[in-house]
Amino acid sequence: MGHLDHAAFGWLTPVLSYVMACIGAALGLRCTVRALAATGRSRRNWLITAASAIGTGIWTMHFVAMLGFSVSGTEIRYNVPLTILSLIVAMIVVGAGVFAVGYGRDRGRALALGGLTTGLGVASMHYLGMAALRLHGDVDYDPLLVGLSVVIAVVAATAALWAGLNIKSPIAVAVASLVMGGAVSSMHYTGMMAVSVQVAPSGTVLPGATVMQFIFPLAVGLGSYLFLTSAFVALSPTAGEREASASAQRPVESVAR
Repeated sequence: MGHLDHAAFGWLTPVLSYVMACIGAALGLRCTVRALAATGRSRRNWLITAASAIGTGIWTMHFVAMLGFSVSGTEIRYNVPLTILSLIVAMIVVGAGVFAVGYGRDRGRALALGGLTTGLGVASMHYLGMAALRLHGDVDYDPLLVGLSVVIAVVAATAALWAGLNIKSPIAVAVASLVMGGAVSSMHYTGMMAVSVQVAPSGTVLPGATVMQFIFPLAVGLGSYLFLTSAFVALSPTAGEREASASAQRPVESVAR
């Protein structure tokens, strides 16, 4: 058995990955709130932004956490196509969940469907990301813990979508984001606890990219995307603010005439 270390850099990777998950969640919830207040193309665009934010946040959380993952007795590489596929899956499935909620007529059913879809998406993203691992030896999973991690993912996703539907105030969004970040992180580490590795030392070169060659630059790039989008969303006025500024300008125009 190889000894698994989930935090090779100490507290840095768990804390950083939690922060990434929270930022993605906060941005996603903020965009969902905006989407529900909008119509037509504007609603669709806000929902796409929400899905890409949550998807990116979850994916970045997973792989920032994986930066701290090491196994004694073997190097670790990542299969590039599978890693990229896990990102696409995260975005598409979260998108399906968010759209189910954004356009669902029956709130309860939309929430159940959206939560289940998004939760399964988060879980499949996690295990696809794990399937991209290349090491000397065999990786096994404890089915009970895998099942638990999927349940956590579905509950977390449902709670997050419920928050997106019912929460309007920025403070409540912040609290919901911290809770969702915690849920995504606990799903990740529960999934990681399910892993055991039977190391078979070998001199052959592993296929794939190292964490620093591939995962790290991609995580930094996506992290930057999240920060920039957050800034854009934070600075763009809400529908209420736009109405207020429009009505404030009207009296001035009539006086000018």
